[in-house]
Amino acid sequence: MSGRTRARACPERTCVGCRQRAAKTELLRIVAVGDECVPDPRGTLPGRGAYVHPAQVCLDQAVRRRALPRALRAPGPLDVKALRRYVEQ
Repeated sequence: MSGRTRARACPERTCVGCRQRAAKTELLRIVAVGDECVPDPRGTLPGRGAYVHPAQVCLDQAVRRRALPRALRAPGPLDVKALRRYVEQ
């Protein structure tokens, strides 16, 4: 082996708002609990997750495009109040 160290690849995810790929650590995981979207900053909640930049503009784009219910495979519209409060902080 040569003297080089092997760097670990950082997993990437796509923001459902702006559709840009970014490192998983830069994005906020979102999970559907019942009929609402809740933030999952630690990434430990069960269920299907979607990723969004923790910025108001990306969240607004995701809501406007109805990308969250589609990404989370929810049967209907989802409440994003808890998610908006988290992003605004």
